[in-house]
Amino acid sequence: MAQQYWVGDFFVDVSRNQITKKEQAQTIAPKALSVLTYLAKNQGKVVSQDELLDAVWQGTIVSPNTLQRSIAQLRKVLGDDGKEQVYIKTHAKKGYSLECNVQWQAGKLQVSSANHSQSEKGLPNAQNDNKKATKPRAVATIFILFLITITAVGYHFWTNSQTPTLTISQIRALTATDNKESSGIYSHDGQFIIFHRFSEQACINNIWAKNIKTQQEFQLTKDLGVYSSHSLSPDGKKLTFISMGDCEEPVLQKKCYKLVSLDFNEALKGPLSPTVLMECKSSEIRNPIWLSNDNIALMHKSADSWKLVNYSVSNNSSEVIYEVENGSVTDYDFSVKKGLIALMSVHQDGQYYIEMLKPNGDVISSNRVQYPEQIGKFRYIYPNFSSLERQLIFSTGKRLFTISTDGKVQSISLPLDQPIGSPKVHPSGGKMLAIKGYYDSDVISVPIADYATLNLDRDSLKERVMHRSNVSEDNAKFQPGGEHIAFTSVRSGERQVWLSDGNSAWQLSQFPLDTYIFSIEWAQDGQSILVNADKELVQLFLDGTERKFALPHSVDKLFQWDSENQTALSLIWLNGAYRLAEIDLPKPSNSVVYDKSAVWAQKSASGSLIYTDLLGRFWQPGPVEDTLISELNGQGSEKRFVITGETIIGINDDLQLWSYSLDNAYFEVVGNAPSNIDFLTDTDGDQLLMSIQIASKKEVVELTFTH
Repeated sequence: MAQQYWVGDFFVDVSRNQITKKEQAQTIAPKALSVLTYLAKNQGKVVSQDELLDAVWQGTIVSPNTLQRSIAQLRKVLGDDGKEQVYIKTHAKKGYSLECNVQWQAGKLQVSSANHSQSEKGLPNAQNDNKKATKPRAVATIFILFLITITAVGYHFWTNSQTPTLTISQIRALTATDNKESSGIYSHDGQFIIFHRFSEQACINNIWAKNIKTQQEFQLTKDLGVYSSHSLSPDGKKLTFISMGDCEEPVLQKKCYKLVSLDFNEALKGPLSPTVLMECKSSEIRNPIWLSNDNIALMHKSADSWKLVNYSVSNNSSEVIYEVENGSVTDYDFSVKKGLIALMSVHQDGQYYIEMLKPNGDVISSNRVQYPEQIGKFRYIYPNFSSLERQLIFSTGKRLFTISTDGKVQSISLPLDQPIGSPKVHPSGGKMLAIKGYYDSDVISVPIADYATLNLDRDSLKERVMHRSNVSEDNAKFQPGGEHIAFTSVRSGERQVWLSDGNSAWQLSQFPLDTYIFSIEWAQDGQSILVNADKELVQLFLDGTERKFALPHSVDKLFQWDSENQTALSLIWLNGAYRLAEIDLPKPSNSVVYDKSAVWAQKSASGSLIYTDLLGRFWQPGPVEDTLISELNGQGSEKRFVITGETIIGINDDLQLWSYSLDNAYFEVVGNAPSNIDFLTDTDGDQLLMSIQIASKKEVVELTFTH
């Protein structure tokens, strides 16, 4: 397929999904561009809807509305209002035609159709024109095109050769308490830092401000709650954030989300209760950022996909800024100084893109992220604007990177002993805030038989800890037919897979720095482990060798592994949505995909699939529709569940451990779970493995950098 061509004064670059006029590039959906290209190849001819659908959406069943949306998008980009239909003409009950000159980058100019010949426009027939008059115009056109090409190539070379870098020269702590701080930002004048502070002892979360010069601290909020990252309005007077809590009357989810605001200057005088601007009971919102003193951008989740919306405070209304067809927005940042939105997204092809937008949603550029070897190809990137012209900055944990607006990632030399979050740059540059700290969790083993009589307070749990360390340990799994327990740990400085025989522990994996491991599963023969590392699946053998499965999609959660049939029960990202799937590892195209998402899922010994939804309800797939296990209503939680034989063991929101038999529908509460439990991870029928939180300490730090 041709990659570049002209439609009138518009330059079309298929490889970059862009249409450019007068150096103003707009990015459109690949399918819409394919529609334009097909019409261009049949310029002047009427192409039926069926032909366009077959050509562009090969093998995919879509409605004519999908094609109509693409046509509408093309007309908007081309400045065609659909009434005069200068570029794309609708032929009632027949189809569409492209009514404009088309010039292919590597070919000859195609003459427009008879309906738009020069003679019909009141001009002389082209064949009778004076050749001396047309030749200079042709030479001038070629010369202009040559200059445009040279300028574009030169600019591209200059931007690549002049890519600036950041060097970190100093890191210093700005807070020093036993609490957990997060989401640090500067005030616009750089006088204050604003951050969350969660007290483990009091179990209270509030937003605080600190005067950097005087070191005086101010508690801004007074209501107990869970808050998101926050943002100051351009005038510096208002603070906005998301407050999350249990829904009084859950509809589709347990949690409700409120967009709230706070008068920053008044809160400095004393803690305030935030004002609710908007509440979501059936969908999720996050990451609010002020665009103007009356408009707040935020991410909104419907079904499994996120889109970027603009909320008007005065009108109490919202409109979509940007959404990805069959894809999802993953993160964004806004620069008041530049007046631009930097947005990360995953598209239908499963690839990750960085897009630059104007606040009204106009796309300036869209480029695929070029992942370096140090970062997994499915790993999300959460960048923030830096002080550099075309560079954003992000963290993968112990390393910092910059990403350019054309998708190129470059490492900043800064190995850390503890992970940090993506930095927020000081208004005047030269410094940036980040969150640095550690999380300490341990693995414990608890007998099921006498569980109800056990003392599971914090002090007693210390006796049940397996190989105590002062870092994060999780995902413990019993070895089938063996004496070992596999678990993940950061005790070597990086998260790796470890083995324990009860007396000693040793590291099995050698994953690169900052590899994120979601979960692990033993093979039935106990000789290898399947690891969900950076959203990819790796089989790790006990001799240290490994096998990576080349899958076309990311694996966000690994629930279970049937090593004999080589299938992995997982949550995958497929065609713009999260889907529960049984992945056929040797032949992914043969995978069984369920038309549903899942929070957690397991299979019983007989092969019965059990999964939970956002409301914590338990379901079993049926021949026609899924069956709700009503006896377990209200028993699901984020603590997960495990299955031994035909018995489900789980923990509810009241921290009660319970069991349920699939054979006879018998339910019972076994006892109370530890108050500091993170997750229930495995059972062998006699013992339960759990991960418990020991401590969590995070602090706001400031990084000084030079260009």
